[in-house]
Amino acid sequence: MSRKGNCGDNAVTERFFGTLKEELTDGKSYETVEELRRDLFDYIEVFYNRERLHSTLGYLCPADYESRMFVR
Repeated sequence: MSRKGNCGDNAVTERFFGTLKEELTDGKSYETVEELRRDLFDYIEVFYNRERLHSTLGYLCPADYESRMFVR
């Protein structure tokens, strides 16, 4: 983060949470916190990082992008 009140600092985080709400929780209710935790883990670790294509990464998923960028 840079300085207080710089709205650009939080844009990536806000975008992620907007996507999370739209793709995972929109209209869904959870009976327990554990059920929510399982869904969040599956969404982030399985779908978002390993399957979902991201336009800013050249339409790669984050796991593929990272493995290509850090191969020596």
